[in-house]
Amino acid sequence: MISNRILALVGLVIFTSPLWVLADSGPEVIVQQVFQEKLSSRVEALGSLRANESIRLSSQVTRTVTRINFQDGQRVSKGRVLVEMTSSEELALLDEARINAEEARKQKERVEALVRQGAVSQSNLDERVRQYESAQARFNAIQARLDDLRIRAPFDGVVGLRNISVGALVSPGELITTLNDDSQMKLDFTVPSIHLRHLRVGLPIEARSRAMGDQVFMGEVYSIDNRVDPVTRSITVRALLPNDGQQLMQGLLMNVTLSTRERDAAMISESALITTGSNHHVFVVQGDEGNRRAERVDVTIGQRTVGRVEILSGLEPGQRVVTHGVQKVRDGEPVRIRAEETGSEALSDLLKR
Repeated sequence: MISNRILALVGLVIFTSPLWVLADSGPEVIVQQVFQEKLSSRVEALGSLRANESIRLSSQVTRTVTRINFQDGQRVSKGRVLVEMTSSEELALLDEARINAEEARKQKERVEALVRQGAVSQSNLDERVRQYESAQARFNAIQARLDDLRIRAPFDGVVGLRNISVGALVSPGELITTLNDDSQMKLDFTVPSIHLRHLRVGLPIEARSRAMGDQVFMGEVYSIDNRVDPVTRSITVRALLPNDGQQLMQGLLMNVTLSTRERDAAMISESALITTGSNHHVFVVQGDEGNRRAERVDVTIGQRTVGRVEILSGLEPGQRVVTHGVQKVRDGEPVRIRAEETGSEALSDLLKR
């Protein structure tokens, strides 16, 4: 009787044991919840710097230089006289025109008083007004000629190397120096037209140059060209970079990184992704404690960042994917969760390695 009871108990254990093993069996894995993160696509390009305003200073007349009021590389303010040329004749004519205009004004005022008294006719006043306006116009014309003999800075900026000396005879179009407004810089670069629908004014950019020791300069898109190059199928984009320290110079080659398509993206650690050819899948842990199983899910991926992958389809935020122990997991088989990590922890572990 005792032996029969023992056999019955052994049979019960043998019968029930597989169910207990299935409930707690399977490989141990580390999982991670699918998390959301602000993400933007990055477009890289090469660009060239230009000053915010840049001109080549030259004379409008053929004259001899009498004075130069700047040094190479000097910063000047708007309206400052940079170069003076011979103007003795214009100064004498200007004095004559000033005297004539002043006399014509006095005569006009006298006749206006007489007209109010009824002593002279309106036609006399009209004649005096015409003479005054003619004299004033001549004065203005001579003043304009005199201004052409003094080259002024049209805006605040820094002058370049001067190419003339006092006593030199300059002609129209001959380069005297250059003037750049480098308070901020324009950065022109081209972007493939495939990114056209994502371009907009105000997008942030990062710019670097080996000449500046890879220092990062931040800016934003200022304008976008109105046509696509039919040969290269690219479009020119212009960004503005602050230049408070006057470090940036016209003509520098810059490496540009443009951030587009800012969005909330579903992300997982790169260690959870399994790639076979051009297909990608992950293992999602389903079920409650004591009855957890791994389910294979095909996914479509997007942008990759450091240690992380964007998931375009196949997963939803909050689902748990296997990140460690993937090689031991089989579709539909039980698993045991050893630990759960966050997206920030996964990135931190990756950087420590």
